Amino acid sequence: MKYLRLCSALLLIIVFSAGALAQEVLKESAKLSAPNQSVISSLSMLPEADALIYFNPQRILNEVVPKFMSEKDVAGMRGSFEEVKKNLGVDPARVEYSVLAFRFRKPAADLSFNAPEFISVTGGDFSADSLLTVARLMSGGKLRDETYNGKSISLVTIEPLVKEAEKNPLLKSFTELAIAAVAPNMIAAGSPAYVKAAIDSAAGTGRIDPGSLNSLLRDPNALISAAGSPWGSFSKSFGLLGTEAGDRARCDSQLGNFYVGVTMDATNFMLRGFMNADNPDTAKIISNLIGGLMAHASSASGAATQSTLKSIRFSAEDNDVVLRADFPQQVVLDFIKKQTEPKKPEVTAPATPKKKTPVRRRTRRRG
Repeated sequence: MKYLRLCSALLLIIVFSAGALAQEVLKESAKLSAPNQSVISSLSMLPEADALIYFNPQRILNEVVPKFMSEKDVAGMRGSFEEVKKNLGVDPARVEYSVLAFRFRKPAADLSFNAPEFISVTGGDFSADSLLTVARLMSGGKLRDETYNGKSISLVTIEPLVKEAEKNPLLKSFTELAIAAVAPNMIAAGSPAYVKAAIDSAAGTGRIDPGSLNSLLRDPNALISAAGSPWGSFSKSFGLLGTEAGDRARCDSQLGNFYVGVTMDATNFMLRGFMNADNPDTAKIISNLIGGLMAHASSASGAATQSTLKSIRFSAEDNDVVLRADFPQQVVLDFIKKQTEPKKPEVTAPATPKKKTPVRRRTRRRG
């Protein structure tokens, strides 16, 4: 039971970080601003990252969620958020941002592969220390504390993964979870080493590259956005840049660096993306290749899929391959409602009873 309470507390914090229970649903007419300077300033305290996913929980729950739910369901969600506020002493309506970050690691000295590390960071108008205190109380003593650079870190061992890690060493990096209040209004949860890096970056050491942050937030109106450098991550993970024991000469390239974001207007959900191709020629080659594959997929698909594929456009612009796609809101809403509708039970016709064939009795003749 204690373990279940602990998992519930940790799950709640991570869900906060993912933006699902980020804040109270306000009136449908309320329009919240795009990421402001204070949010950008807060995110500049993130540690170095190779891939990032950003959530704007306020806009998601105030502008998008009401489109998918009935007024009754929205009222129910508002009530559940009130319960969160009552039980945790934290107002979910004050959460401003959530970011999920990943960083890749060089191979160990023995050339063994190191799994990537992750961290979920959430910030807003709430007390990170208060939220962490509640987690400790709900853990039933499962959380253990240690101090790092003047900050308290709470750690928990994920017992089911410990057993699995004995069979699969790659899972060893995920057997322990750390949580810390890295700033008065910022809480982080994830790989222990990465949480420690977040504490260092909040203090001013090892902060995220401004270029990565500018790429992630290039569209301030994005509901969700992602950015990363897959080629750099691959180079690091597979030893192209050396190992943990020593560096290797490097050749910097932005090939493959990407951004993708989802925005909306009065009628459409809009998907916008960019991928660096290093030079205009490569950008055209990649764009033409994708275009050919899309055309082939469209010709072999049904009418509905063809309509969707025609909404997706790729083009070469300078050194980038650019993605543009517009989807009518009503089409998206109808699709999601159809997918979430409970399946009707199949009605099977009652089996027709078989007629019994009468058995004729054979009579013996007397001789």
